[in-house]
Amino acid sequence: MLKSSPARPPLALEKFVDPDWTADGAKRARVGLKRLETLWINTGTLCNIACTNCYIESSPENDRLVYFSLDEATALYEEIEKLGLHTREIAFTGGEPFMNKDMIAMAGEALERGFEVLILTNAMQPMQRPRVKDGLLALNERFGHRLQIRISIDHYTAELHERERGPGTFAKTIAGMDWLSENGFAMAAAGRTCWGEEEAEARQGYGRLFTERGYAIDASDPIALVLFPEMDEGADVPEITTQCWSILGKSPSSIMCATSRMVVKRKGAQGPVVLPCTLIPYDEAFEMGQTLEASLRADGGNFKNGAVKLNHPHCARFCVLGGGACSAAEG
Repeated sequence: MLKSSPARPPLALEKFVDPDWTADGAKRARVGLKRLETLWINTGTLCNIACTNCYIESSPENDRLVYFSLDEATALYEEIEKLGLHTREIAFTGGEPFMNKDMIAMAGEALERGFEVLILTNAMQPMQRPRVKDGLLALNERFGHRLQIRISIDHYTAELHERERGPGTFAKTIAGMDWLSENGFAMAAAGRTCWGEEEAEARQGYGRLFTERGYAIDASDPIALVLFPEMDEGADVPEITTQCWSILGKSPSSIMCATSRMVVKRKGAQGPVVLPCTLIPYDEAFEMGQTLEASLRADGGNFKNGAVKLNHPHCARFCVLGGGACSAAEG
């Protein structure tokens, strides 16, 4: 049964201001890079739809993050190899990645170099264009399960999915998932937790849908079906201190920025920049440099020798307290 979510108080203005100290004077927690397991590339913020609560504000008009190019992606792959980072996965997010004309080529180049590839998509018209389908089929035939497609499906019912994504979107996404399933792609799914239902109930609902459609997605697996906590940057959340690790029984190495980085290209910028994670694409205070090598040494402000100071509400809301993770590498 769905329950209404209680209203949350606003975030206190004095929180998440000082990179080193919380509002009440405690030492702020930080997370060092254990290994670069996953490199995220934002392909651009343009999307074929405008969701009600898109954390990155993707839409048919938003091009604050411009299209990433094959040459720019290849430069990153080469830097990974040069630095000996042993990165396992290249992951693509947007916007809608399949609106980028270089998406298939960027994925193909990564797969050729031995990386696993994860592509996040709404599986709607951009993915269903003949040219894109032909490209995906060729990649799947050559590289099989090293290519995984994760589909955003905000709820297992059309009513609630379309409350977020708009009328008619559920059937179009299901059509895309049907095609992926029929052609043997490795699939995963991503839902939301804003509906006021218990996680077990949500997973059972998704499980029924996947079984009915014949999708090889285990709804009980938190990596195969990721249920994202909501990210209202203006709602109150505790700051994370160094003492929180022992209080919560968590390790800094379990947090997303211990194993991943994201690269974006902002409109008007000379080139891409490295960020700690996928959740803060517009915050210039979290830029770690223009290369992966520079990001390993980032110092001052929100970083110390490449370690990320958890000085953003999403650090607490999504990763530490929400238990969110964007990639199988952080699951």
